[in-house]
Amino acid sequence: MPVKILIADDHPLFRAAMCHALSGVDNIALVEASTFPETLSILSSTPDIEVVFLDLTMPGNEGLTGVSHLQSSFPDVLVVVVTALEEPAIVQRALALGASGFVPKSASVDSIVDAVESVLDGEVWVPQNVAINNHASDCEDDFLFKLKLLTPHQLKVLQMVSDGLLNKQIAYELAISESTVKQHVSAVLKKLGVINRTKAGIAFKNAMHVNTS
Repeated sequence: MPVKILIADDHPLFRAAMCHALSGVDNIALVEASTFPETLSILSSTPDIEVVFLDLTMPGNEGLTGVSHLQSSFPDVLVVVVTALEEPAIVQRALALGASGFVPKSASVDSIVDAVESVLDGEVWVPQNVAINNHASDCEDDFLFKLKLLTPHQLKVLQMVSDGLLNKQIAYELAISESTVKQHVSAVLKKLGVINRTKAGIAFKNAMHVNTS
């Protein structure tokens, strides 16, 4: 059976370029998505997808939120970030969240092929010219590690809290009771080791933010 790879990017030309670059790799099958909701839908309906090339700025994906969401909801899927953003701090945070690779959109065909082969071999791939900061804040690394302890529902609630939604609004959006929302929020605060929802929301936004300017 071929290895199924999902290319999740909103630019058709880039998806076409990725498909062309990977056409020389043996025994793979490619699937495409143009939005983050479509990405989630495809992953839910196609459980044999093994790798996702995820664009950080595609519609529906805010910064590193998509990486965190995929790691929580689809832990067996390998996530490779593809983006025009090459700041070492972004690479560091993506890897800390569990990404298996980081491929700049300026990467050559050979680099893309090397990335796929390395990730499928169980390795983490970043380009040689991207220097990773090994002296990132211990607090930041600790928070990113704790994020991976959240369940998909807890992560979704945290994201809504960071967007400023009240428990009543979250309950409506997720079609659950306010009591269940409160239980999720309490669990999130305990797992993240923060004292209130405001601090949790701010920490999450700071961790997920990428500067696209």
